[in-house]
Amino acid sequence: MSYSEPVRAAAGNPVVRPISAAGHLAFVRAQRSVSFLQTPAWGRVKTEWRSESLGWFDGRRLVGAGLVLHRPVPRLDRFTLAYLPEGPVIDWSGEIGAWLNPLAAYLKAHGAFAIRLGPPVVTDTWSAAQVKEGIADPGIRRLTDLPGQWGDPVGARVSSRLKDAGWLPQNPQDGFGVGHPQFKYEVPLAGRTGDELLRGMNQQWRRNIKKAAKEGVEVTVGDGGPEDLKAFHDLYVHTAERDRFTPRPLRYFETMFAALSAEDPERIKLYLAHHQGDLVAATILVRAGAHAVYAYGASSTEKREVRGSNACQWAMIRHSLAADCDVYDLRGITPTLDADDPHVGLVRFKVGTGGQAVRYVGEWDLPLRPMVYRAFNLHMWRRGR
Repeated sequence: MSYSEPVRAAAGNPVVRPISAAGHLAFVRAQRSVSFLQTPAWGRVKTEWRSESLGWFDGRRLVGAGLVLHRPVPRLDRFTLAYLPEGPVIDWSGEIGAWLNPLAAYLKAHGAFAIRLGPPVVTDTWSAAQVKEGIADPGIRRLTDLPGQWGDPVGARVSSRLKDAGWLPQNPQDGFGVGHPQFKYEVPLAGRTGDELLRGMNQQWRRNIKKAAKEGVEVTVGDGGPEDLKAFHDLYVHTAERDRFTPRPLRYFETMFAALSAEDPERIKLYLAHHQGDLVAATILVRAGAHAVYAYGASSTEKREVRGSNACQWAMIRHSLAADCDVYDLRGITPTLDADDPHVGLVRFKVGTGGQAVRYVGEWDLPLRPMVYRAFNLHMWRRGR
């Protein structure tokens, strides 16, 4: 399991019922790590969804927890899509029906037309060396074409059990969809030193980190206050215009920092790289227990040669290591290894850190009211045309 030590399984079939945000947070804190998308505070960030915390009980003992985000159906507000991003936090190594069946029963009784969840369970892993060899080989076009990857039997079993139980995979071929990515790039930190991590990077990354230091790039950790967030957001909008993606509004980041910081002052940090007074790069790090996530990044087109982005990344990796994190998560990649695919540039950038490419089980839907589910999918298809 990627995010945490396995939650202790219940002796019998656990019962699902609502829990308080405080009880949910206490359970999360008792785990080695979980996805920050399964913390109670994340429900306060996603203001367009209604959120609730659910617990699995073995008698009076809380043995699992999940943050559920409810999205209403247009013109049918009494029905919702119940979404558990990168969750729930349960024992995925056991008989998953004992966990998911009571979840489905509870959510259907409370108006859900479908459940969408993303088990935090790995199916396959590829080393940086394997990925680099795949990019260089014209006969290899995707990560899944690479020989010799490490397969996790727990992940394979979870995928098989979900399929057998009628769950529908929601994983697009390119790895990116409306939900969270199935393929990620991660740098293992447990048991390693900073020097070992630096040696594990490719020559270009090491050169860029040294270049930033030589040029006098200074990385500071901002407090997420109005001035720092405005500076980050201005640079983020500039990055969006250059790289052609739609930026989130400043208000989203203000809400994110307020909610996550209120839950835990160490949950979210803003990194700012300056060169001679100019902001040249900025990044956001989110940490839940031992799992550190590079959530957002921005960089200036001017002064790219001073390598502010590499300096921010190296600062976040070192701080994650100092905080006893097990993994530094660079989030999503596409599974393409085709040198002519524009997405492969992002893969190359992340592979330079060393680390490994990882495929998760991905997101799955369970229709609870098939007619409403079909109507919802038709609405989403029309909206996306």
